[in-house]
Amino acid sequence: MKRFNKHIFICENKRPDGHPRSCCMDKGSSEIREVFKKRLKELGQNSEIRANASGCLDACEFGVSVVVYPEQIWYGNVKLEDVEEIIQSHLLNNKPVERLMIADKGFNKDAVKS
Repeated sequence: MKRFNKHIFICENKRPDGHPRSCCMDKGSSEIREVFKKRLKELGQNSEIRANASGCLDACEFGVSVVVYPEQIWYGNVKLEDVEEIIQSHLLNNKPVERLMIADKGFNKDAVKS
């Protein structure tokens, strides 16, 4: 069985309404994952790069949270309009999108570059 070269995990965790940490699902993560999947298929990359739904990535305050492996690059506050840039820059050309990166894996609230 052929393995994928990259995996992108998009948090689709759903917390109860009013939860203090919020959740990625309420910020549109399902739609973001679907756009990743659609575009990767359109580009003929769906056998090389896998877009996966994930449970909680424990970065709720940065949601929608996304992580790319094998590089272990974490993105925060990902929006639909960011998907194409992540695909073109990072997934296809190995250049992470710095403005979306969560700089500190300890998830310091000041770590997201805007």
